[in-house]
Amino acid sequence: MKIYSYNGRKNISGDRIREARQKLKMSQADLAAQMQVEGITIERDSISRIEIGTRFIPDYELPVFSKVLKVSVEWILGMKN
Repeated sequence: MKIYSYNGRKNISGDRIREARQKLKMSQADLAAQMQVEGITIERDSISRIEIGTRFIPDYELPVFSKVLKVSVEWILGMKN
């Protein structure tokens, strides 16, 4: 499967995920642990790569990020302020 880049990044949501995580005073390790509790196997390194835009985010992860970070999927995608 070929994963394309958009403006040199593998995702458009990393900055928003970092912003929401920091607002909750949550470390990357804490976020990874919460995602795992919700059934998504992800490591701290993957959270780091998402936030810097070098890791693709599958669609099934977005609702879980939304739930754990207490923001809407639309906000994570930059569709709402």
